[in-house]
Amino acid sequence: MIDLFIGWTGVGFGLLVAPPQLYKIIKTGRTKDISLVTYSFLCVALACYLFHAIYIGDAIFITAQSVNLVVNSIILYKLIKNGKNAIIV
Repeated sequence: MIDLFIGWTGVGFGLLVAPPQLYKIIKTGRTKDISLVTYSFLCVALACYLFHAIYIGDAIFITAQSVNLVVNSIILYKLIKNGKNAIIV
């Protein structure tokens, strides 16, 4: 039981990482200081973690990786679409 609590607590904290970055991008329209390479590698890593979580059937990690992959993919999309130093309109 404690392992589920710790797992879901980790999911909660993990899900708080990327949304503030996405919010800032949307609010300011700037991507100047965000690394395209970092977000590219991060999305690949999250996709691999998600496939593994699905394979082992772990609901905690399926949830965490799914949400993180979506949010970080949106950030990556905005970086690619608008150019690293572009202002997003």
